[in-house]
Amino acid sequence: MLRWVALILVLVLIALQVKLWSGTGGVHGVETLRAAVKKQGEDNDKLTQRNQALGADVSDLKHGEQAVEARARAELGLIKPGETFYQVVEKPGATQAPASATSTNGNP
Repeated sequence: MLRWVALILVLVLIALQVKLWSGTGGVHGVETLRAAVKKQGEDNDKLTQRNQALGADVSDLKHGEQAVEARARAELGLIKPGETFYQVVEKPGATQAPASATSTNGNP
């Protein structure tokens, strides 16, 4: 009788080990899910940083008049009334003098 109980317990143990190592939801499946969760966490961190940057931009645009003006000047070419717009076009191949060669106080 004890021999049959031991045999049944060994067979159950073998069946559970087979299911653990090769079945659905086994060790391989768990490792795959852990890798997927890790990758998703990294993606979420990147998206969180992007959302924080966009939130800061939105807040700045809502409360900061200078940010709106700077964006309008850069993207839309805003010129305020009374301002004169000058566009400097350099000749192709022309080089500028280095800043260290010019003196602001008149001494060489």
